[in-house]
Amino acid sequence: MSAAYYRIGLIARTHGVHGAVKLDPLTDNVRRFSGLTQAYLELHGSYTPVQLCVQSVSPDAVIVKIEGYDTPEAANALRGGYLAVDRAHAVKLPKDTYFVADLIGCDTFDTDGSAFGKLTNVYETGANDVYEIEHGKLMVPALKRVLSEVDTEAGRVVFDAAVLKEVGLFAD
Repeated sequence: MSAAYYRIGLIARTHGVHGAVKLDPLTDNVRRFSGLTQAYLELHGSYTPVQLCVQSVSPDAVIVKIEGYDTPEAANALRGGYLAVDRAHAVKLPKDTYFVADLIGCDTFDTDGSAFGKLTNVYETGANDVYEIEHGKLMVPALKRVLSEVDTEAGRVVFDAAVLKEVGLFAD
């Protein structure tokens, strides 16, 4: 179930007269852009390897020059696309943390054996993430006490049944 590519930035607009672009970072760690020289350009569902030069990094914007896009007009064609990395170049996550892309599509269950469907979205609320199951059928805060098992390789998330009854928000 693991994703092959991870989006790290949304190409928001052009920057300057030499074809650089401004990325909106899609990562919790913008320092990951420092020294990045290779990535994948995701446009219309296909991934193309690209060489790049990171010109500046700030918490809310990254300026990148992508090889082969040397004018504002050429770079403008990239708007709405994504800069991505493959699994081998993804940042290493701390224990018990997961890439959202790996969680989406996982089957969900509780420790009593009840099945709830696929995990369809993850909302980052600041305090803790919230897992959405089957487009709102069930909302579950991603608390350690509710997560009995997370196995993204097997595509499986298991919630503690007793805790789920306390914290889960079930649609009527």
